[in-house]
Amino acid sequence: MNLRTRIQQHFAASIETKQKALALLQEPIFAAAQLVFNAMQQGNKVLSCGNGGSAGDAQHFSSEMLNRFEMERKGLPAIALTTDTSTLTSIANDYSYERIFARQVEALGRKGDVLLAISTSGNSTNVNRAIEAAHQCGMNIIALSGKAGGSMKDCLQVGDIELRVPADSTARIQETHLLLIHCICDLVDQMLLNSTSHD
Repeated sequence: MNLRTRIQQHFAASIETKQKALALLQEPIFAAAQLVFNAMQQGNKVLSCGNGGSAGDAQHFSSEMLNRFEMERKGLPAIALTTDTSTLTSIANDYSYERIFARQVEALGRKGDVLLAISTSGNSTNVNRAIEAAHQCGMNIIALSGKAGGSMKDCLQVGDIELRVPADSTARIQETHLLLIHCICDLVDQMLLNSTSHD
């Protein structure tokens, strides 16, 4: 196959995935943004976690909150649980890798906080353990997944928000997760700045 054709195929598949996601996820995206906005307004924060590329997405989200997205505003409280190597390795060493996020949620999470849990397959045990710990803390969950939702979907409770990308390719799911994150960041900005109605 011509390598330039592969480039075209990547673009076409990414566009198709995003179009499918828009049809399915517009309302849940809005609900997720509203959840983050409400938490911020009440003095709460967002914790985020994921592995590999999803760890990068978790950090991307927190940086957009802490610094800014596209508009000037005050920094917003968000913490990526993927960045402190001393904490991650000590928990993995003393307990298990499955506990690296849950242990941090137990220490940092408070009722009314939000956990942004990211797993392309939905089968990341350490992310799912973080969801369970967040429930015990009285936190709200926004779950970003793909494929069939994996075991993550079974961890979710009434009131949690699932943004499951309708794709099987990890690359397509990750590309769409970044778009979902940008949508949430933009909507939170719009709500904070009162530049549009919340409906």
